[in-house]
Amino acid sequence: MDAKKRIFSGIQPTGNLTLGNYIGALRNFKLLEDEYDCLYSIVDLHAITIRQDPAQLRKACLRTLAIFLASGLDPERNIIFFQSHVHEHAELAWILDCYTYMGELSRMTQFKDKSRKHADNINCGLFAYPVLMAADILLYQADLVPIGSDQKQHLELARNIAERFNALYSDTFVVPDGYFPKVGARVMSLQEPTRKMSKSDPEDTYIAILDPADIIRKKLRRAVTDCDAEVRFDPENKPGVSNLMSILSALTGQSLESIAADFSGKGYGIFKDAVADAVIAALAPIQQNYEKLSADKAYLESVMRSGAERASALAMRTLRKVHKKVGLAPAKL
Repeated sequence: MDAKKRIFSGIQPTGNLTLGNYIGALRNFKLLEDEYDCLYSIVDLHAITIRQDPAQLRKACLRTLAIFLASGLDPERNIIFFQSHVHEHAELAWILDCYTYMGELSRMTQFKDKSRKHADNINCGLFAYPVLMAADILLYQADLVPIGSDQKQHLELARNIAERFNALYSDTFVVPDGYFPKVGARVMSLQEPTRKMSKSDPEDTYIAILDPADIIRKKLRRAVTDCDAEVRFDPENKPGVSNLMSILSALTGQSLESIAADFSGKGYGIFKDAVADAVIAALAPIQQNYEKLSADKAYLESVMRSGAERASALAMRTLRKVHKKVGLAPAKL
């Protein structure tokens, strides 16, 4: 029997995980357990390229872990861990820095975007961020990486680094491909529906996974639509309505055509309430599980410890191979 392919995905713990994160990533992660070997990292080292409040960052890390578990991820069948708990990430990133060119990094659009947003803190970590991302992936010999369109450039850099290293030293790294889930929808901002829903944007633009039901309903009632009151899927001319239709379709399995027929002539108020009902129903069990898990600190610590140990065992295999290829002296002669 062929070995399972390996998937790696990392999510930053900053901000509140959103409905977009759930539909686009978390619920799909659960579907991958049978077919793939999966590693899911809470990438806290990436988070500190922007100044963080230390206490809040620690809380956010634990909150993200609890949400992962509450969403149904099994820590026995998946490796779930904090990036900073596996020192091999930072070590491989430094080595790969030496095989990455300044010109490649200066072309990264996310570096340009974040530099504009944080002009008072354009640090080396922000510049080298894509190399750490490459290390995250290559360290585990990942075959596939779930990505959105905004991450394609970073994955391409990881592929280039792997191919360059392999050409110099013989096959060392698996060259990863993007993974695009069969089930999912691109969830857009509630206030700017031409942009992706983002946890770094103002709170009224997204639905957080942990938002209470009344807040969810309030945000959706305020979601931008248009003035013609017709529920029709037309992303170019009706981006707000189309976004809400996509959310309802993703959560209920109902086709876009069926949704349009159901709400024909009923107006946006009834339609938005139906979307709110579906979102609340989907997130309620996650929120209930989260409350139980977040109260059980001993269990969360055991998951953290086990995940780090299992991840480190895999990571060290790759790092030893890399050390040997580049000529670093072994720890034991």
